[in-house]
Amino acid sequence: MNGQAIGRFIVTTLVVGIAVYLGYQLWLRYMDSPWTRDGRVRADIIQVTADVGGRVVAVPVRDNQFVHKGDVLFEVDPDRYRLAVANAQAHLTAARAELEQREQQAKRRAQLVPDVVSAEKNHDTHLAADAARAAFEGAKAELALAQLDLARSTVRAPVNGYVTNLLLRPGDYAAVGVPKMALVDADSFWVYGYFEETRLRHVRVGDAAEVTLLGRQAVLHGEVASIAYAIADRDNPVAADLTANVNPVFNWVRLASRIPVRISLKNVPADVHLAAGMTCTVVIKAPHSGL
Repeated sequence: MNGQAIGRFIVTTLVVGIAVYLGYQLWLRYMDSPWTRDGRVRADIIQVTADVGGRVVAVPVRDNQFVHKGDVLFEVDPDRYRLAVANAQAHLTAARAELEQREQQAKRRAQLVPDVVSAEKNHDTHLAADAARAAFEGAKAELALAQLDLARSTVRAPVNGYVTNLLLRPGDYAAVGVPKMALVDADSFWVYGYFEETRLRHVRVGDAAEVTLLGRQAVLHGEVASIAYAIADRDNPVAADLTANVNPVFNWVRLASRIPVRISLKNVPADVHLAAGMTCTVVIKAPHSGL
């Protein structure tokens, strides 16, 4: 073998060796580095309910509209609650008059000598005044409750957010405690990255994260806020009698479980449209991973 052939052999061997080394390092990075394509944009979804029941008479918002905290979302027919307030005010007026009468009567009798009014009568009069005072306080509470119900007939946005999937229409009936509208909290967007358990050793709370939404080139920045402590065990559910329902079949090919990692977003650009449920890629910048 001449020197030229030996040189070609050495060069080829070096190139192949470098390619194998680089391929091995890329494989390690692909298999072990903390990143995942299985990311989802999440947000707090508030189920807006009516605190009082009745027919819906107004829905002044549109689907996907942004609303500020305190804006009117819908209004329940207030007529019944206005009548309840008027009725409670009448009860309060009557209770106030009764209280004044009983207190004046008790005061007059207390000033009389014992020969005119017995101690028993005085005691009964004071008890009647106490009862009238209690009735007056009850009437005040009744009026306050009626006024609260009237105020709650107008349902307002509890947070800044977006109305989504609006199906409510005037004429619908709003039952107490039944969700009638969904509101996406505009200040609550975050990302859940579902990382394979084999990659979690490189993830720490506080690590910087890069989020790339599917179909976009721009990178959003954030950091690891928390790592989940539990996921459901689909292979071994609990039996009806609360004993362990152990699967007798063992799969030789074991897939790594995916653990949710919560990513808080920072300084999201105004031109980026975030929607809960979007798919994204999450890369953790972990200087302690050694990769």
